[in-house]
Amino acid sequence: MRDLTLNLYLLLWRALRPLLFLNSPQRAHERAMALLSWMDRSETTISLASRIHRSCFPRLDSPQTEVGGVRFGQPLILAAGMVKGPGFVTEQDALAAVEKGDNLLPGWRSLPALLGPVEFGSFTRWPREGNAGAVLWRDSGTRTTRNRVGLRNPGARAAARFLGLQRDQWPETWGVNIATSPAIDDVGRQGDELLESIGFFLDAGVRPSWFTLNVSCPNTGEDPRGRYSAALVKTLCEPAVRRAHPTPLWIKIAPDLAPEQYKTLPKACVEAGVRAIVATNTLAQPSPANARLDAGLGGEDLFPHARRAQRLLQQELEKTAGAVDLIACGGILDGAGWKACEAKAGQYWSALVWRGPLAAALILREGQNDPCQ
Repeated sequence: MRDLTLNLYLLLWRALRPLLFLNSPQRAHERAMALLSWMDRSETTISLASRIHRSCFPRLDSPQTEVGGVRFGQPLILAAGMVKGPGFVTEQDALAAVEKGDNLLPGWRSLPALLGPVEFGSFTRWPREGNAGAVLWRDSGTRTTRNRVGLRNPGARAAARFLGLQRDQWPETWGVNIATSPAIDDVGRQGDELLESIGFFLDAGVRPSWFTLNVSCPNTGEDPRGRYSAALVKTLCEPAVRRAHPTPLWIKIAPDLAPEQYKTLPKACVEAGVRAIVATNTLAQPSPANARLDAGLGGEDLFPHARRAQRLLQQELEKTAGAVDLIACGGILDGAGWKACEAKAGQYWSALVWRGPLAAALILREGQNDPCQ
């Protein structure tokens, strides 16, 4: 049944993708968000998405794979960046949208129903409008993406308020990604904002399967390219681990750190109580629209940079006796790439662009190394 469904899907996707690509990346994303918002409100659509998921993804209820303190029925997770909502000028505007009944986070029901594990966010302490103008690009020749969305999101308080109102419909397995506010260099302020953001979710009764701290966003125009030290990570993470407990805390890192930084991060994570390292985020590269601005490179061209970081981390993570896990991320587009990562779990995003909504199911079938099988 799985092969039949995926083969039919491949035929459909190959026919539809050229038509979908007639839209600019930005327009295609806007239309996808509108579709997801509609799907979230349709019980019939959610039921259909769940049936498609069961027919396409391998699942073994027991035993399940445990990664980063979380039990998963499948090893590929949709990375943060899709379910994050629009930007707002003020927190009051975002909270007013929640009270009005707006769907603040398009895809929050439909994507987990169709894809399985999803990481929501990134959310910052305060709402962000993000960058203006064209902020999304794709290159079919190299199967790469670039974005400088700029952490557009409604803010942690509004996102927490919205999700708190939906507690009877939360997904089975999902995470919340929280980012430090760009342009804040003071470590104390960064830490305070991270703790406030986690607190908003917990105080609203929101209990995700995990929290991820994202200190590596390269596309805001204000971030110092993720050049942080293991000591800084430990300083930010120790209080966050205590605040989030018993929910596991992960950390997402950049693909362009120095080798010594990757070697020291695992020990710092063990000492701080971090359960997993997501390696990696996108890579800061010149924006196609303005070479003086950075955009985050994803997809195939990111893969070798991410693999370099993963290899350096894996050498050190072996010394932690399983206290910290690796979540591979960065350019996983097919089974060969997924298998090369040699990780128990991975995250993907650009694969949705090139291979459509069932990209993860295709990758798992091609990789034939699903640890949940």
